[in-house]
This record gives sequence, structure tokens and C-alpha cells, in this order.
Amino acid sequence: MSTDGSLALRDPRYDAVRRATYVALDVPTWLQAEALVERFGAAVDGYKVGLELYFGDGPAALSGLRRLGKRVFLDVKLHDIPNTVAGALAAIARYGVEMVNVHASGGPAMLTAAREALDAAAAESDGPRPLLVAVTVLTSLGAADLERLGWGRGASDAQALVARWAALAASCGLDGVVASALEVAQLRRQSPPGFEIVVPGTRPSGAPRHDQVRSLTPGEAMAAGATRLVLGRAVTRAKDPLLALERIWEEMESVAPPAASGMPKDDG
Repeated sequence: MSTDGSLALRDPRYDAVRRATYVALDVPTWLQAEALVERFGAAVDGYKVGLELYFGDGPAALSGLRRLGKRVFLDVKLHDIPNTVAGALAAIARYGVEMVNVHASGGPAMLTAAREALDAAAAESDGPRPLLVAVTVLTSLGAADLERLGWGRGASDAQALVARWAALAASCGLDGVVASALEVAQLRRQSPPGFEIVVPGTRPSGAPRHDQVRSLTPGEAMAAGATRLVLGRAVTRAKDPLLALERIWEEMESVAPPAASGMPKDDG
């Protein structure tokens, strides 16, 4: 019998949800992140590197994940003047990440410059261009927060803002958006074919909500049309992370297949 606790998660029936998943490496060092990666083994091939790890040990983490053949969603949420964002993305492209994000609120000039920077980097390297997605409204923001920011006065205003920013991202040639699970169904209806809808902050039934205000379960998000999910504390801080992930994948796999327009392709 194998002693590898991830063996059950390698079942081919999980292949579709495996390709739609990034496990969050929300730790400050590559040493800690590498221990998590080793624990999940060959079962997990996609990881999210966020601000904590990127600023704590970014080059080592990105190089290490690439060496291990893992897909990487670099969740750095760039938001600055167009030239600065373009320069940052040109540097990021050298690490061969699968996906990276910027804030939609940076505006059309910034979004266009970001996409053009990745296009140019891909042309120079003759390699694949990282997917570029725009963060709409952070999943930690509720209606009262949006009102204080001057962005709306209720849940309906939040949904309208997400829809406007998603349309802006599409018009600037981005590959998709990051949004709350609550907006997925609306975004799927309005978005062009192939548009990615990336959802962080889902919570399995009965799990603590932490700071995620606008959230659904992973299965509900996939059923609504999400193409990729970021799985964080509900997995990595569980008593048994492998079992927690298996239960989430069971739920995701049991719902109707994700929208074909945005489902990650199997390159293998």
C-alpha cells in the first residue's frame, strides 16, 4: 500500500477539477511553501502565489514551482500607472507563470498596457503568454464597504460594478476576471466565449467564513460557471488538508461540468 496520502486525489476522475484549481500558498517563505507542495505531492499541479509569499520569497518560490512543473497563478493585483504596470508584467513574464492579475479599477489605459506588455514578452520569448485577469470587487468587501468607498449603496450596486469592470476588461483584451462567486452566473451570461471567471474565497459547507463576505461553496461556484477556483484556508489550515481537498473536489466533480467556454485546457 502506498504511504502517499495524495494517492486518492490522483484519480483521473478529478482531472477536470484539478486543472480548475489553485491551492493558495499563503506563507512567507519558500521553505514553508515547499513543505505544503510536498504534502500534496503529484495530486495538485496548480498553486496560487500571493502577496505574502511574493514579497517574502518571490524569486525562490516562482523558480521552485517552475522547477517542479507546477502551474502558477501569481496573485499580485497590480494597480499603478500604465507604464509601471507594463514594466512589472514584463519582468513577471520571465517566470513562466500561467496566470497573473491586475486591478480593473486601474482603468482602460492600464489594462491595455498590461495586456500589451504580456503580448510583447510572449513574442520575444516565443512561449505562451500568461493569462491576464482583472480583479473586480474584492470578496472581502460588503455593501457597507462599497458605500464608504463611493462605489455603491447595496448588493445590486456591487453586482453592477462587477459587471461594468468585467465588460471593461473584456474590451481591453484581457482573458478574464477575478470575482466573487455571487457574481459568476451574471458574468457567465454577459461574457464572451473563452472568458475566464476566477473565484477565490469559496467556503465548503460548514467551514468558517473568515474574512470572505461574498461567498458560495466550491460546487455552487462551478455550477454557476466559474472556470477556476483558488482554494485557501479551508484546505491549507484544515486538520487533514488532503482529506479537505478531496471533499471539495468531490463536490466540484459532482456538479455539472464548468462552462466549456472558459474551462482550462488539458495540455497533457
